[in-house]
Amino acid sequence: MTIVAKVWIDEDCITCDACQDICPEVFEVNDDTSKILAAVRTDGKFDRNEGGSLMVGSLGADYGEMILEAAEACPVEVIKFELVTDGAAAVEPVAAAEVAVEAAPPAAAIATGGSEAFQALMGGDRSLAIFFGSQTGNAAGLADKTAKLAADYGLIPTVYDMDGFDAAQLNAHPRTLIITSTWGEGEMPDNAETLWNTVSSGKPSLSNVHFSICAIGDSSYDEFCKAGTDWDEKYTELGATRVHDIILCDVDFDTPWAQWVAQALPKIACVDESGTLQEVLLDEMIEYGSGTSDELADGDFAPGTVVKADLSITLSLFRYCPAANESGWDTISCAVPGHATVEDLLTAIQQDVDGSFAFRRGNGNGTPTSGVRVNGRVVLADLANISDLVAEDGLLKVEPLPGYPVIRDLVVDYTSYETNRSQSKPWLRADPREGATLLNGSPMGTMEASMATTLHAMTDISSYQLLHSMSDTVPFDNAYKGPGVLLQSWTRTLDPRTGDEQKAELVKMMNDENGVWSEADMASIARYGAEGRTAAKGLNAARAHLLNINNYSGPHGRLVKWYGRSVKWSGNVNETTLYRQVLGPVGLISNIFDGVSARMFLGFTRTGAPPIRSLQALVAPPAGVGKIPNMINRKVEAHHEVVSLFNEIDQRF
Repeated sequence: MTIVAKVWIDEDCITCDACQDICPEVFEVNDDTSKILAAVRTDGKFDRNEGGSLMVGSLGADYGEMILEAAEACPVEVIKFELVTDGAAAVEPVAAAEVAVEAAPPAAAIATGGSEAFQALMGGDRSLAIFFGSQTGNAAGLADKTAKLAADYGLIPTVYDMDGFDAAQLNAHPRTLIITSTWGEGEMPDNAETLWNTVSSGKPSLSNVHFSICAIGDSSYDEFCKAGTDWDEKYTELGATRVHDIILCDVDFDTPWAQWVAQALPKIACVDESGTLQEVLLDEMIEYGSGTSDELADGDFAPGTVVKADLSITLSLFRYCPAANESGWDTISCAVPGHATVEDLLTAIQQDVDGSFAFRRGNGNGTPTSGVRVNGRVVLADLANISDLVAEDGLLKVEPLPGYPVIRDLVVDYTSYETNRSQSKPWLRADPREGATLLNGSPMGTMEASMATTLHAMTDISSYQLLHSMSDTVPFDNAYKGPGVLLQSWTRTLDPRTGDEQKAELVKMMNDENGVWSEADMASIARYGAEGRTAAKGLNAARAHLLNINNYSGPHGRLVKWYGRSVKWSGNVNETTLYRQVLGPVGLISNIFDGVSARMFLGFTRTGAPPIRSLQALVAPPAGVGKIPNMINRKVEAHHEVVSLFNEIDQRF
């Protein structure tokens, strides 16, 4: 058995990537050299490991053969290692450290200056747990910022999402910082509620823990920062020691957070590995950590990799082979980190299970073309966390985006969207005007701040390709422009910089037979979360605009007009009467041959005449079950348009 005690990289690495290709769990190659990953080293650093740090735990055995293979493959022989041979005095295994936040810098080196006590403090365990409770992402972002600054004090930070964290493990973190927001009327954020209830009922001992809390809230609410103060009181009640007073942050939280972190971090860094606060070393710690990485706190931060408990899942993965024209499903049972993204899982499948598996990779920031459907939700694979999507029974069903032809496995053809977008010409075309111009002489329009805010909110869409798949109509109507293209066209219409000629073209395009009226149901888009609701709201605004400029003519305009009149005049809606008013005599006559008029007349709807409706179940199902059913007449063409009409008055469709 081959056990590697330590591995390092000599100088003169030519960055050929051979070592990383063979063993990416240990080696990572950048522009200058190959490096040994922090996660496999006891010192937690990320460099060539010239100091000869030992391998963590059993990783020397787990990756031993791969390390030797990488060393043999190195063309310049710069990969060096030491072995622990069978029968020799074994290196005492070191317990594996928690995986640190990916974006956090490596821990500072052991202090060489200062007192002997300070050097002893810095030479012991330097782990720091940062827990966040976040509803909108602000607390998560501050947790990431805090982790970046913690390294200045020689700490090795790990950011934990409260969701799914084992309350029994809280006492295992002698250095703890909590950053939490307050939701609603003094409630815990959704991701913190379960942990809070468990701690409140179980009351674990936290006598070994030193802590401080940063609370975020809104002073306009009566229960200002209540979630943070509740955690502060609970930790004290359970025996934990407060190293720094809680800070209460209002809506503008950046400044008070900065004050808190500047005072709390050096204090928590003075807690030694036995769990004792060494206050006499505080001045040395402040001097040691001051002014080294202030730039890390600048700008906006999204949370880095957040440690969550592993999940046991059953993956149902769609497969399609174009050569054989065959499709099916692969079922794989596996365990994945709770913080892993869908793309992380797909990458592992490709690397470890089937190299022929195809999907589109992203850049980790929400790549517009990385979309897939997971358990019925359309998501960006490089951004969506598995823990947010997996079903209660552990099932994770991954398939291609709907509404696009499948090229292979999860890869779809976006040509239809791109073609529609190109034909709609949604780019800015300004009219000639006097005033400010661009450097090339083109006119530069102006925009009020309020309008800029409105347009920004309306276009807060991560992927218009994904929005295209949210439509229930797209899979059935190849000519339909799709909600992604139409929303871009509508926002361009609202832009005051857009020329009148372009506005007229866009309005005409949106109002034609393949425009906004083709969408069967805006609710199908709104159900896909915040972005779906944003898009549905914008497209409904476009419909309202079209109704007004056309003076409520046409079937859609007449539907809205007569629906409003019916409610206003009688307080009731008679679908049969409404149908007649919308279609008019010509429409009624044409629909006789399709059987629709007859069905409306006979009451084959929810609001049909009671004598007939009472007997209809003996003859046929109601017309409101998804689409017009087949009866003695032929099937109604383009049934989604019929559904669209009736959805305006009955959201149960």
